Amino acid sequence: MSAEPRPDTELAGLPAWLYPLGFWVGVVLLALGLLVPSAVWVGVVWVAAVPVLAALWVALSGWRTDRRLSVAALLALAGLGLVVVVRQLL
Repeated sequence: MSAEPRPDTELAGLPAWLYPLGFWVGVVLLALGLLVPSAVWVGVVWVAAVPVLAALWVALSGWRTDRRLSVAALLALAGLGLVVVVRQLL
């Protein structure tokens, strides 16, 4: 008996469960911010951090299997860092 191949559910090196999990954690944190308005910044920072964490995941987990994708993720992070630095200069 041969085992059936597992379906490929990953998109661009990102597991199918990771991004939705980050989204729903952000929704919960923003909802808690309604109850504790002084802590709403935690939800906002989390929502902004989810794409950064996803790019880090892709860059680190796929380095051995798809180096071009990892380099693209690192370039995206470098571009984001450049935006932050230039924004501080303005």
